[in-house]
Amino acid sequence: MIRPLYSLVLMGAQPLLRRKLRRRGVAEPGYLEHVDERFGRYPAATEPGRLWIHAVSLGETRAAAILLGVLRDARPDLRILLTHGTATGRAEGQRLLREGDAQAWLPWDTPRAVRGFLDHFRPSAGVLMETEVWPNLTAHCKARGIPLALANARLSDKSLSQARRLSRLSRPAYGALDAVWAQTEPDARRLAEAGATVKGVYGNLKYDATPDAAQLAEGRDWRSTSPRPVVMFASSREGEEAGFLRAVAAHPDVQWLLVPRHPQRFDEVAAQVVQAGFTVSRRSAWGDSPAPAAVWIGDSLGEMAMYYALADVALLGGSFAPLGGQNLIEAAACGCPVVMGPHTFNFGEAAELSLAAGAARRVAGIEEGVRVAVELARDRAALQQAAAAGERFAAEHRGAAQRTADAILRMLDR
Repeated sequence: MIRPLYSLVLMGAQPLLRRKLRRRGVAEPGYLEHVDERFGRYPAATEPGRLWIHAVSLGETRAAAILLGVLRDARPDLRILLTHGTATGRAEGQRLLREGDAQAWLPWDTPRAVRGFLDHFRPSAGVLMETEVWPNLTAHCKARGIPLALANARLSDKSLSQARRLSRLSRPAYGALDAVWAQTEPDARRLAEAGATVKGVYGNLKYDATPDAAQLAEGRDWRSTSPRPVVMFASSREGEEAGFLRAVAAHPDVQWLLVPRHPQRFDEVAAQVVQAGFTVSRRSAWGDSPAPAAVWIGDSLGEMAMYYALADVALLGGSFAPLGGQNLIEAAACGCPVVMGPHTFNFGEAAELSLAAGAARRVAGIEEGVRVAVELARDRAALQQAAAAGERFAAEHRGAAQRTADAILRMLDR
């Protein structure tokens, strides 16, 4: 009885959802494109039988890209359906498409929209990335015999508590999955408690990312032009920049690089930096090298490897507010030591492993983080040691992509 009630609530909320899309579309026009797909309506017929991969946002899409590379090596003729929930995820996913592939929004989780999606695409199997488990979606796939797995799966203590409170809805949703491949043993235990059938602990796909060599070279070339140490605030989130700007005022001899997590905030963050009294140079206006300014703003997508190579040390965005932290694995793979705040529950095991490996430092808040990052950037011996530790740490934990791809191919063959 609980799922029909949930469906009624979602159907009643559809006008609010449309309004939300219009508001978000002001800053990100991608949200105003293909709106009917959100409701399970698609404009033209398409061939059935693709492997469907759902990557809700930018981070999940980058993880899916790693997995796709291994899948395509094994099955070059594999046709893919990529679905997303955010504009940044869809824009990143567009670059992964090949002839015969398709891309769409995953519809909102009403019975009618889910039926429209499955009727239109008729996928051979589905892979949900990391956390995206929806009650109607999983139930309808189960009813139609479409194998559905959760890959690179993670579940925090907070999310498990929420799942317990809504167990009459969440437990059947997790139970309808054919397989769950967890990132870590603690994730596996929490997912099993939520009702999932965990069939493997394969590690984190993000360890298998290979930094773009051209970006690394460009970043290192640009780093050589700065006589000052370069410290980056990587993937900063709303509410974190104000404290950062207060703290960096005490260190005018450092070159600061600020890279906001979300592109719709680029202009807002740049204005905030100017209001704080700093000069600004934005990546989008750089020519052959960064222009002189107190703060560089990284206002581009898909260039994190370049930014990590440009920086001596990175402060980890999302970890100085209770947001769970962003991906620190990419920084380690690029040889950029990380200073992180207290909130890293999205990457709990990776954070602890990086600390143990000497690739990262933990601090209590942003003021201490800025001070520790500056001290490390000025200590060349300690900096080189931490950078090498990060590269070793990232290399030692690879292999999740191959294990996950093998499991997907076995699922397809069945």
